[in-house]
Amino acid sequence: MNIYFVCTGNTCRSPMAEAILKHKDMDGVEVKSAGIYALDGGEISENSRAILLKESIDFEHKTSQVNERDIEWADLILTMTLAHKNMILHSFPNAVGKTFTLKEYVTPYSSKDVSDPFGGDIYTYLQTYQELKKLIDELETKLAGR
Repeated sequence: MNIYFVCTGNTCRSPMAEAILKHKDMDGVEVKSAGIYALDGGEISENSRAILLKESIDFEHKTSQVNERDIEWADLILTMTLAHKNMILHSFPNAVGKTFTLKEYVTPYSSKDVSDPFGGDIYTYLQTYQELKKLIDELETKLAGR
């Protein structure tokens, strides 16, 4: 299964989600991430990198913008917010039926959005990491039961 995580700039949430899921090394699961407004070839945010290193998750990342090729590649597109989901569905009609917010896909939360740590301190990034880790654990359980 090909999973595509999408956020805004591809520097914080989607690369952390990608790293967490890749670290699980699930058979048959390929993972990529991108941003709606990302610049190609940029770096993961310093605080995201620091949190991943602290959690012993080795990860190389270059930012990339959402593109048609990766939308086609993906079996499942998981966005960080409802706004991201709506932008994907508006721009890529072929993504209907395989695009969800991460939260709506794994469990029926009241909020559909993963908190954005951009511009925050290391504690803010740690909170987002912990939120993503819990969601990715739930995703792993759901994928294992498919």
